[in-house]
Amino acid sequence: MVEDRAVGAPERLHPMFLATGLGGSLRGLVGGWAAIGYLGFSGRLGTALLAAVALVVVVAISVFLYWRRFEYRVGDSEIRIDSGIVSRTHRSIPFDRIQDVDITQGPVARLFGLARVKFETGSSSAKRPDEGVLQAIALERAEELRQLVRGHRRAGAAAAPIAATDDAPPLFAMDWRRVLLAGLFNFSLALFAGLFGATQSFGDLLGFDPLSRRFWLQMVNAGDPIAQYLLAHRIAVAAAGLGLLVLAGLATGVVRTMLREYGFRVDRAEAGLRRRRGLITRTDVTLPVARIQAAIIASGPLRDMFGWRELKLQSLAHDEGGKGDHVLAPLARDAEIAGLLGELGWALPAESAEWRSVSSAFVWTLVLGLSPLVLLAAVQMLFAPAIGAAALVAIGAVIAARWLAWRRTAFALDGELLLVRGGWWRRRLLILPRRRIQSIDLAENFIGRRFEVASLAFGIAGGSGFSAHAIPALPRETARQLRDRLLGSRA
Repeated sequence: MVEDRAVGAPERLHPMFLATGLGGSLRGLVGGWAAIGYLGFSGRLGTALLAAVALVVVVAISVFLYWRRFEYRVGDSEIRIDSGIVSRTHRSIPFDRIQDVDITQGPVARLFGLARVKFETGSSSAKRPDEGVLQAIALERAEELRQLVRGHRRAGAAAAPIAATDDAPPLFAMDWRRVLLAGLFNFSLALFAGLFGATQSFGDLLGFDPLSRRFWLQMVNAGDPIAQYLLAHRIAVAAAGLGLLVLAGLATGVVRTMLREYGFRVDRAEAGLRRRRGLITRTDVTLPVARIQAAIIASGPLRDMFGWRELKLQSLAHDEGGKGDHVLAPLARDAEIAGLLGELGWALPAESAEWRSVSSAFVWTLVLGLSPLVLLAAVQMLFAPAIGAAALVAIGAVIAARWLAWRRTAFALDGELLLVRGGWWRRRLLILPRRRIQSIDLAENFIGRRFEVASLAFGIAGGSGFSAHAIPALPRETARQLRDRLLGSRA
């Protein structure tokens, strides 16, 4: 018998969850739909239709049973979530264990005034993204739960705390013009990657595969006037194709950025930094300052030319995508980034910081590693000069990029902060408090040992997309001294 510590009455998810949950579940059954599509294309339409109906019915029944068996109760000091169709789970979450309440609204949820609520706790994990989540409740109820949790955290104060509002000046905000500019910087070829995958998957079936030599030979042999024109104006067509590629990449980056970052705003909240963003799907996430592990300032040659940066945070708190990687400023000036870092008690590197460059072995180890490929490309020059020359140019470009990155790769100690910068095309500056370092690996490979260099890899909690931090190609003795100093100075 489970002890009922929650004193509140049972509450259910909104009935609209039956529609949104059904849609989400059906979208996730990629394998099932692929099998049904195969049946349809192979001529067994009746079997495919029957399988599709059966799949929808089974999913609809499971979603209804989930909704019918899901309840949550809100008490004076905890929330209890009861779920499970066959095996029941009764999860109690004390208010004082909740770091904050994150609210997300998709397009359908915004239309009906609903929200997805996630109770961010210290036990939250990207492997269990639905732990402590109410998938669909009224937005007003979601705000009430957030205020209730925050009010309880204020040492049992009776009144709810004052949350950040749109009337208060934000710590950082982006209007639509800056979001548009950020999209231009986020050049993307995702559209062409999708087209490439589609032609590889369905090109033979549809008879259209522009990446196939046979496709173009068939066009020429057919005597198509358009094909004849393309052959007669190869240079102009290549230039137009390149221009179209650039425009499509820019458009893809703008659309993706506008959908994700529109209305971007960061405010100071009681629990930390509150970030709101999104055009279609609106997210409202609070990042507790105490759980932030590191900061990354990212840029590139073009962004640096115009003085723009991107600020990311690595945190134990998870994003709406189940990750601990958070963008706090997609496109900002140094002064704006300094202000946001000041809220964390950190700062940009001081001009007096003593940067120490890594060894030139950072380049030479790559050169030695690529030497077999250089030899193969040279041999290829004897049989297929064009392919061999292209391979040599590509290898040279990789080595040149490493040399440019080596000129920027360095580290410094600024008080209690470890600073690591690197990269050339994708430039980044890591700001890492020493006390956040949980482990340090000193690694040497068989080529690096010839140059007496080693790399230091730092183990830091949280994050997923950019949590692997390292300093490459340090002289072996320097690496050991830095490791001992960092591990011996943690507070």
